[in-house]
Amino acid sequence: MKVRDILRERERGVSFELFPPKSAEGRPKFMKVVHDLERFDPLYVSVTYGAGGSTQDRTSNTLAWIQEETALTVMSHLTCIGADRSSIDALLDDYSSRGIENILALRGDPPRNLPDFDASAGAFRYAKDLVDFIVKYNRFSIAVAVYPEGHFESPDIEKDMEYTKRKIDAGADFAITQMFFDNRYFFDFMDRAGKAGIDIPIFPGVMPVTDCRKIIEFANFCSATVPKNVRDAMGPFLDKPEEMKKLGVELAIRQCRELIENGVRYLHFYSMNRSDEVSAIIEALWSV
Repeated sequence: MKVRDILRERERGVSFELFPPKSAEGRPKFMKVVHDLERFDPLYVSVTYGAGGSTQDRTSNTLAWIQEETALTVMSHLTCIGADRSSIDALLDDYSSRGIENILALRGDPPRNLPDFDASAGAFRYAKDLVDFIVKYNRFSIAVAVYPEGHFESPDIEKDMEYTKRKIDAGADFAITQMFFDNRYFFDFMDRAGKAGIDIPIFPGVMPVTDCRKIIEFANFCSATVPKNVRDAMGPFLDKPEEMKKLGVELAIRQCRELIENGVRYLHFYSMNRSDEVSAIIEALWSV
């Protein structure tokens, strides 16, 4: 089922991002996570896709596992950096034939192991180009990524919103934000988006902080801010993983409650293929 149709029927809900296991041997452990999260009746589950198609086969296989074992709606991430039209065309035809009707259209980052990689060499320079391409099929519901703090390559926040609007106007049905840890960034983004005339559903992306060191490293890579109060709260637990996970869940619960109290109807969780922490967050939210 297309996510855009699901959103017309459901006023509230959650979704989950998963990444493909490195091999088929990881299927049982991966599917246990899926089944654990299935009980929350997600709007959809998405599976990541490596830059330059580096995980294409694993992404495709993982989507197939979910379809075989559940009735969940699936969405495939799709990065276009360095790709040619024929490869994307073939992949979309394959997805369509298998009943995969939802795509998260991303430009993607250059492969880190290819220092001479030319991002402009492919047919798609920007995510907007991929959205333009997918729309012509008239078979898919399309999501795009948006950045509350601005994409790290954008010259300023105003230009970032201009690029965001172009991408959405190309044919996106909904958007998912990059992770953020201070809700003010999201609220400010939504205010700017409204003034720009953007009115599609926008899912805030929630990342439970279960390992502060890794989160800070990842946040630095994608120019997301980890506020001082979060870093200070985590400081005493850097070498106490269980205590850090517990605190990370508590922080995420507070973040989500504030979002919901301010009118947010959909939440997207970056699960990192872990169900325990995400389950604890949702159970706490639903118990109120």
